[in-house]
Amino acid sequence: MQAPLPKSVLWDMDGTMIDQTAPIIRCFSQVVASLGYPAPSAEEIRRSMGGPMAATMSLFVEPERMDAACTAFRERFPAIMFDGLVILPGARELIDFFATHKIPQAIFTNKHGDTARQVSQHCGFADSIPVCIGNTDTPWAKPDPDLTRYVLRQINATAAGAILIGDSPTDAATALNAGLTFYGVSTGAHSIEELQAAGAEKTYHNLEQLLQALQP
Repeated sequence: MQAPLPKSVLWDMDGTMIDQTAPIIRCFSQVVASLGYPAPSAEEIRRSMGGPMAATMSLFVEPERMDAACTAFRERFPAIMFDGLVILPGARELIDFFATHKIPQAIFTNKHGDTARQVSQHCGFADSIPVCIGNTDTPWAKPDPDLTRYVLRQINATAAGAILIGDSPTDAATALNAGLTFYGVSTGAHSIEELQAAGAEKTYHNLEQLLQALQP
């Protein structure tokens, strides 16, 4: 069944548009180990992603070391962030599809704002999606509805008819908290079943399948 065209689109970034897992895991492991803690496994880091970097870091580092750990991550990550980055299949095509239909789009993510915009520019997303909001750009983080409403205002859109495309229960909560429809893609660390349980109205194995569902 054809999915209806949305009036506006909000995109999650990590695990949805791109796979930047390899450099993220590498940076977390290096930083945590450099502070004398056991390096977490790749799967531990992968499953904890979706929130702000500090939220993941807090799982592996004691509170009194958090400032040092987060500073070290921000210093190390830019040097390796494009090493192993993958643009997920269908991302550019789906962005172009929405742009062709003049549907406003924005990226909003719990990735650090400056980093997110560098990634968007590097991947060519910024050509069609000039609005990219990340962590520290506002006082809020996902799933706070104030952040979602702020991002919608940047593209002159409202929650009515808007969809959020994401890959995690955090994205589902973000959409539901602000009255958006959530389309889940199992391209990150979470399964179709997990996304459905989190409240996804529609779920897809990848962005290519979502694009097919939107086309007549």
